[in-house]
Amino acid sequence: MSHHRLVSSLLCCALAMGLAGPGMAWAQTAPAAAALPDFTGIVQKNAPAVVHVEAKYTGRRPKGAGATPLQGPDADQMEIFRRFFGMPMMPSPEEQAHTSLGSGFIISSDGYILTNNHVVDHADTVTVRLQDRRTLTAKVVGTDPTYDIALLKVSAGGNLPTVSIGDSRLLKPGQWVLAIGSPFGFDYTVTQGIVSAVGRSLGAGDQPSTSFIQTDVPINRGNSGGPLFNLQGQVVGINSQIYSDTGGYQGVAFSIPIDVAMNVVDQLKTKGYVTRGELGVMIKPVDDDVVKALKLDSAKGAIVVSVSPGSAAQKAGLQSGDIILAFNDRPIEQGSDLPPLVAMTKPGTTVPVQILRDGRDKTIQVTIGTMPRDGKALSPGSKPAPSSGADALGLSVQNLDQATRSQMGLQAGEGVGVADVTGPVAAQAGLQPGDVILMVNQKKVGSVEAFRAATAGVKPGDTLLLLVRRGDSSNFIALTVPTADQNG
Repeated sequence: MSHHRLVSSLLCCALAMGLAGPGMAWAQTAPAAAALPDFTGIVQKNAPAVVHVEAKYTGRRPKGAGATPLQGPDADQMEIFRRFFGMPMMPSPEEQAHTSLGSGFIISSDGYILTNNHVVDHADTVTVRLQDRRTLTAKVVGTDPTYDIALLKVSAGGNLPTVSIGDSRLLKPGQWVLAIGSPFGFDYTVTQGIVSAVGRSLGAGDQPSTSFIQTDVPINRGNSGGPLFNLQGQVVGINSQIYSDTGGYQGVAFSIPIDVAMNVVDQLKTKGYVTRGELGVMIKPVDDDVVKALKLDSAKGAIVVSVSPGSAAQKAGLQSGDIILAFNDRPIEQGSDLPPLVAMTKPGTTVPVQILRDGRDKTIQVTIGTMPRDGKALSPGSKPAPSSGADALGLSVQNLDQATRSQMGLQAGEGVGVADVTGPVAAQAGLQPGDVILMVNQKKVGSVEAFRAATAGVKPGDTLLLLVRRGDSSNFIALTVPTADQNG
C-alpha cells in the first residue's frame, strides 16, 4: 500500500467512526493535546546555567580508559582487547592530540560545574562556554572515574546562573524528562522523552555500580555531562551513556542520578577525594530457581554468594545463603539495588541490614567498611611524587596502601601504583593509571623510593622490562626511551 493510500485509509476510518464530525472531533482531541507538557519555561529558566565543555589534549597524555561511553563498535572492540587480552594499544593521532566536546551545568553561583569524567579525563586544558558566549577557563577540582563524574570550577565574579537540584529517588517510569546539551557541538539543543526505567544497573556483584536512570531522551555525542530535568525544572540526572551498536542514539540512554552526583560533589569539596562504603559480600539476584528451592514468596532481595574474610559483613555475622531484604531501611527489590546503597554509605556508619535466614527475618547491625580508592581519581593538591630518573619513561608512581594490595592479592611491600601517564613512552606501551608495577628489570619494587632507585640511571636509548599487574593478570612490558633523533 502506498503512503498516499495509507493516509487516505486512515482518514476514511476516522470519518467512518465519526471522529471527524463537526465539533465532536475537536472536543475529544483537545484534552489530549492540552495534557502535553510545555517545556519552554524550563528551557528559558535553566539554559543559561548549562555550559558547553571543551577539553583539549596535547598528546602528552593518553585519553583515559574511562572515556568510552557513547562510542561505536570499532572503539568497543579495541577496548575489549585492551581490557581482557592485555594488549597494549598504540594511541592513535586522535588520542594523542585531540579535543573532547561535552556539556555541563552550573550548580553554584561561585562557579562550580558538574560534567562527566570521560569528557575531561586527563585533559591538558578545559574551557567552558556560557549561553552569553563568554568562554572561561575551568579548573578540574576533582574527578570520580567510578561514577564518571567530574567537578569543575570557573572564576566569573560569583554571580553565575545555577540550576535547581531535584531528588532523583522520586522519579518513576513514564514521567516526562528533558535534556539540554551540545550534541555534535550544537549548543543548547533541547530534547525530551520519558523515564523508561529507574535503578538500571550496568554492573554486577558488590561493585559500586550506579543505579542509572534509563530514558528515551535523544542523547548523542556532546550531550555527555549535561543535565536531565524533571517537569519542575529540577536536575535529576547527568546524561552519561547510551546503549548503541552504531555509536548513535537508538532510544536507550542512561543518566547518573543527581543524588549520587551530589554525594560525590560534597566529598570532592570537603576532602578532595571520594570514599565509598564496602560491605564485603558477593551477591546475585534472587531468581526463579532460588525462589523454588527456598520456597520464597517472591524474588525480592539479593542472595549472598560469599563473604570476604575480615570484611564488615563477616564481622557482623552475615553468611553465604543469607538473602538481604533491606539495607539501612531501604528495601532491596532486586540485587542491583544493593551495591549503590552500600557505596553511598559513609564508611564507619553502622546500619541495619534485614536478612532472611533459614526462613526467618533477622536484622543485623553492620558497621560499613571502606572501599579502596580508585587510583585514577584526581583530587586537588594530590599530585604524585615525580619518578626522578624515570621521567623519561613518561609515568609517575605512588605507594600502595595495604587495603589496595589485599584487594589485588599482593603481599605487604609488593608493587607501586602507576599514578599518571605523562609521556609517549609509557602511553605507547599501553600503561594506564591504576596499573601496578611489580618488577623493574627483574628487581622487585615495593615503594616509590625503590622504583626511583631502579630507574635512576635511565637514559635515552635504554630499555626497561617492567612486570605490570592489571586486574587479575600480570604481563611483562618493555619501555624504550627514545634518543634525540627519534624524538625528532
